Amino acid sequence: RISSEINTCDELLLTEIIFENLLGDLNPAEAVALLSTLVLQGKSKDEPFLTEKLERTRKDMIRIASNLEALQKRYRVEMDHDWLWKCMNFSLMEVVYEWARGMPFRDICNLTTMEEGSIVRCINRLEETCREVRNVAQVIGDGVLFRKMEQASEAIKRDIIFATSLYLS
Repeated sequence: RISSEINTCDELLLTEIIFENLLGDLNPAEAVALLSTLVLQGKSKDEPFLTEKLERTRKDMIRIASNLEALQKRYRVEMDHDWLWKCMNFSLMEVVYEWARGMPFRDICNLTTMEEGSIVRCINRLEETCREVRNVAQVIGDGVLFRKMEQASEAIKRDIIFATSLYLS
């Protein structure tokens, strides 16, 4: 039931992250930074500068994903040989964290070599992921996670990234 609520990223990995309570100790900005790793599309060699807490959480996420990959291989679930790194991309973790903390768009663009459009797409998809996690939290009765995802969504849904397009009228 939980995995069926998730459409923006790898549903098994996000379900495991939720059930392992990886988001539990994180504040809303840290939570969306972690979730950004699941929705970012595109390649980048950028290594984000992370707080100690986010670095620890990143390692936990890799552990969860590695365990999930081993389990899928054990039961011969067909998957890409590089599934682990296709479903996680840590390049914009710092960017999203700073955006959620209120840093202006022009400043977050200086934290990465990725194109502005990739940043906008990632944060837009991330807002959708926050909605999905909110739905999951409601299904499992986790009011704290529900409120955290509401706050996270509010923190990233601002400024030019969510402005109505000038090309549509």
